Amino acid sequence: MSNSVIAAKGLTKYFYDPTKFQVLKNIELNINHGEFVSIVGKSGCGKSTLLYLLSTMDTDYEGEIFIHDQLVTGQKDIELARIRNEKIGFVFQFHYLLSEYSVLRNVMLPGLKLAKLPEKEIEHLAMEHLRTLDMHDQALKMPNQLSGGQKQRVAIARALINDPLIIMGDEPTGNLDKKNSDLVFDIFNQLTQEKKQTMLIVTHDNEFAQRTHRIITMEDGAII
Repeated sequence: MSNSVIAAKGLTKYFYDPTKFQVLKNIELNINHGEFVSIVGKSGCGKSTLLYLLSTMDTDYEGEIFIHDQLVTGQKDIELARIRNEKIGFVFQFHYLLSEYSVLRNVMLPGLKLAKLPEKEIEHLAMEHLRTLDMHDQALKMPNQLSGGQKQRVAIARALINDPLIIMGDEPTGNLDKKNSDLVFDIFNQLTQEKKQTMLIVTHDNEFAQRTHRIITMEDGAII
């Protein structure tokens, strides 16, 4: 097996509302194991669209996407859902924690859905991830009792629960102040250094991007 975690070949995407408009133009991309990569570019350049294609959440495109050298283009929805849950962890600009569940339960949910481990083991893993992120003492609180920075740390713990091949972030520091943005960067950096976790992060934050291993710059739907 190669070192490639995710690769795109000739990725092209159109929007049709209200007229046909090309959002992505023949994207060629490869992210290797343990890389910490950022995607930057002006608003509307296609970076979030690219992330959603690579994450298999949007399947309406031309070209091919490979995850761990396996072609995922053309797979059935049920198979793509399994791949997403098993191989990809997500951290968005908004944390998307479920308000009716405790912090601990929120972190456990993707693990319970994957159902590869007994519930007790998933709970233990969830606590370990919360401990890594210095959030274990908040485990039984509800999301509305946390600050914005704390919620984002819980979202990162949730993204890690199934030991994903890659963590994808769409503006994960977009709603945070400088102190919490730096904290999120440090967490991601630590994960790549200590656990060889692969990271692909779309960001507007140039300071964040400058500190990653590699920057992919986009303009008008193309990688420049």
